[in-house]
Amino acid sequence: MKRIFLLTLTVLFFTACNNQEKKKTEEASMTAEMEQPEMMDEATSENFIDITPIEHATMVLQWDDTVLYVDPVGGAAAFEGQAEPDMILVTDIHGDHMNAETLQAVLTENTTLIAPQAVADKLPKELQDKVQVINNGESAMHSDIAIEAIPMYNLREEAKKFHAKGRGNGYILEKDGKRVYISGDTEDIPEMRNLTDIDIAFVCMNLPYTMPVDKAAEAVLDFKPTVVYPYHYRGTEGLSDVNKFKDLVNKGDESITVSQLDWYPNRQ
Repeated sequence: MKRIFLLTLTVLFFTACNNQEKKKTEEASMTAEMEQPEMMDEATSENFIDITPIEHATMVLQWDDTVLYVDPVGGAAAFEGQAEPDMILVTDIHGDHMNAETLQAVLTENTTLIAPQAVADKLPKELQDKVQVINNGESAMHSDIAIEAIPMYNLREEAKKFHAKGRGNGYILEKDGKRVYISGDTEDIPEMRNLTDIDIAFVCMNLPYTMPVDKAAEAVLDFKPTVVYPYHYRGTEGLSDVNKFKDLVNKGDESITVSQLDWYPNRQ
């Protein structure tokens, strides 16, 4: 009897330990899920355009038969398996947007390179000769896509040193009545808040360089895109809370779809 009693106690002890460990594992898993943004697939389609995030500010868009690279950095390896670009858009001079070696690696004879003057001035001579310069308020046309350069800049006094007004470009792409907005590095400037008829928006949110998620959400609620993608959300303190951004936008307007892609596939 004594042996059976001891055996029973042993079984009960190990069962309790196992249950405790299982509970800890489940709680850790739930915590991790709360801390990480809810991600969609690596690429997605919004009916008229295919979107492939590469990393941070870098993406590949395919609109009908036209392939666009936005702020290509990371070298040729970052674009392995991607179709060659018909057009490249560069927003600003910083290294997470402009990289001469990557541009040289992905440009083809048939690629149109579009950038502001500040970017062109920083590029080597062989690339300067290939740039079609457009600055804030100017436009270009390529493959039936109208490209409009709009301002991107900081508002907070302590952040104005990062992005001066007039240096970099945000972009609006338009074709067949559809409009896509790419914010570049900006805060919630009037030029963003006053946008109209935007079908897809890519909106940055990272500190100290651009803006916090609450200001990004406020701006989105002003210009009301059909779909918004938070992107460019890695700052000095890590990744911004894009789940909070989604909550703020949808509490303000349930009709706006907030889509989250994996812009940081190599994060630890």
